[in-house]
Amino acid sequence: MPNLAQSLKQEISRVARKEVRADIAALRKASSAHRSEVAALKRAVKELGSQLRSAQRTAARNAPLQDPPDSRRGRRRTFSAERLKAKRLALGLSQAQMAQLLGISSLSQWKWESGQVSPREGKLARYFEVMAMGKRVANRQLEQQ
Repeated sequence: MPNLAQSLKQEISRVARKEVRADIAALRKASSAHRSEVAALKRAVKELGSQLRSAQRTAARNAPLQDPPDSRRGRRRTFSAERLKAKRLALGLSQAQMAQLLGISSLSQWKWESGQVSPREGKLARYFEVMAMGKRVANRQLEQQ
């Protein structure tokens, strides 16, 4: 009887391999299709990247020809934590008063002065206005607020 059991076992193995082979063939076909699709997408991304770089180079070449109407020549104005603190001390103001003048919180004022944070673009205009103020103008504005 061991022969019959062994034969039955071999037949079951053969049938299982045959079914698995059919399933694997479908998976291989799908995998191959996906790989070719990924390769096509990679080529498209590479082509788009080169087009983008080309467009950026063209834009960069054409940009210096026209200056914006409100652009200023000369030194570029930048934020400086040391200058802010020096200006506050020159005006004789506390950090809370300076913060009120700038339209920010006291915590933001402290962080600006300590150099931990720089002001956002929207607050830079007010910063430059305050930096150009004198003591009388600053005190007058604080009284009005």
